[in-house]
Amino acid sequence: MTRSDLVQLLAARFSQLTQRDADSAVTTILDAMNNAMVRGHRIEIRGFGCFSVMHRAPRLGRNPRSGDPVDIPQKRVPHFKPGKALRTAVDQRSDEAVAQQVP
Repeated sequence: MTRSDLVQLLAARFSQLTQRDADSAVTTILDAMNNAMVRGHRIEIRGFGCFSVMHRAPRLGRNPRSGDPVDIPQKRVPHFKPGKALRTAVDQRSDEAVAQQVP
């Protein structure tokens, strides 16, 4: 699902929202989440999952072409941990797909 798919889904589900209003709502939510994570905050959406910022320590890597060592600096990266309800729903859905493929 893309951002535009989400906007269309919201506009279709809530008839009082125009396409522009749905786009504004999605933009506002994503901007708020982005700003919170930039500040290092954790975002928890019950039943869906948790977004957090992980710290990666500096390390020594290798250039795959030449094999030379390369210093990789420390960095902060976004991390998503799915909630139990999401993991269960995805797992059940994958079980159903496998069962349909078996002749």
